Amino acid sequence: MLLTEQQNMIQSVAKKIAKEQIAPRAKEVDEKGETPWENLKTLAENGFFGIHVPEKYGGVGSDMVSHVAVVEEIAAVCASTSVSLSTQALTIAPFLIAGTEEQKRKYVTLLATSQVLGSFGITEPGAGSDVSSLRTTAVREGDSYRLNGHKVFITNAGESEIYVFVTRTSENRTRGVTLFIVEKGTPGLTFGKKEEKMGIRGSVTREVFLENVMVPKENMLGDEGDGFKILMNVFNETRPVVGAQATGIARGAYEHCLDYVIERKQFNKPLHHFQMVQSMLADMAMKIEASRLLVLKAAMMLDQHDSNVVANSSMAKCFASDVAMEVTTNAVQLLGGYGYVKDYPVERMMRDAKITQIYEGTNQIQRIIIAKEIIANALK
Repeated sequence: MLLTEQQNMIQSVAKKIAKEQIAPRAKEVDEKGETPWENLKTLAENGFFGIHVPEKYGGVGSDMVSHVAVVEEIAAVCASTSVSLSTQALTIAPFLIAGTEEQKRKYVTLLATSQVLGSFGITEPGAGSDVSSLRTTAVREGDSYRLNGHKVFITNAGESEIYVFVTRTSENRTRGVTLFIVEKGTPGLTFGKKEEKMGIRGSVTREVFLENVMVPKENMLGDEGDGFKILMNVFNETRPVVGAQATGIARGAYEHCLDYVIERKQFNKPLHHFQMVQSMLADMAMKIEASRLLVLKAAMMLDQHDSNVVANSSMAKCFASDVAMEVTTNAVQLLGGYGYVKDYPVERMMRDAKITQIYEGTNQIQRIIIAKEIIANALK
């Protein structure tokens, strides 16, 4: 078995909760387009927001393998709800990587126990895949910093109480990047309208505006100028989580599709008797399994603090999200007209799958990262 007894137990609990409590609300979550607070409460009560977080900071004290296993189970029934897990992990990551002990005890404990939601403000109108092009500034004024800028597509913006913002403290493209913690309610921190998205509609996304937001220097995460390095390490941890989400979405669509082709008849035969359908099912199953294995390998490397994880993290995210888009599209195809209507969940899963190819770095960027890593290793 790939998973330990403890990891299997955590996954089994997540699977049961997903089936019994999350799945029945999934259609409503998508239609309402609002944060599914009841689902988040359920996840929090079971410690799912802090699975890989040390116990002294309010977590379960398990590992990344357990975390990705849980994300897959939740994403298999409701991708919107799974985003809350991945976003909370994204917000926690820079604290665990570079936070002071005081910052960890103050903020990680709140996030890991889901007393509050967190958001990571990275993307800007002119800085998406190229993070080093960001223009949000942080200017030192005595013992404080003045933040000014504009962030877009920020998950949980307006809903979260704790924000980590990527800012520019000098014009150096990489060594001029610094992270700051900003709490909701800080003067000058405001939010735009809720975006109407194609998928993951139960995950709220808004613009964020910082206008003369003053924060004490104690709110700096890491040292001034260390933000880019911290951010790259954060992505190494969070890309496999997106891969797990994508794997879950693909698996959910595949399972609905499999049930359908077993029951549905055409030309007086069940659909699963046709070799073309069998071939499509086989490809779905193989690619989902390959996605899961890539995700698990990256998670295991993170747990082992393997410095070679960069390429594997990008592979897990890139491959699994491409598979999610392919599998969900084929699931819609195999269901025919039924796949195109909202009475069946595969059309929702197809819409949800698309974003996994985009956030945490587009798959085009992942391929560049992978290529650079394998070439660098070959030249050693």
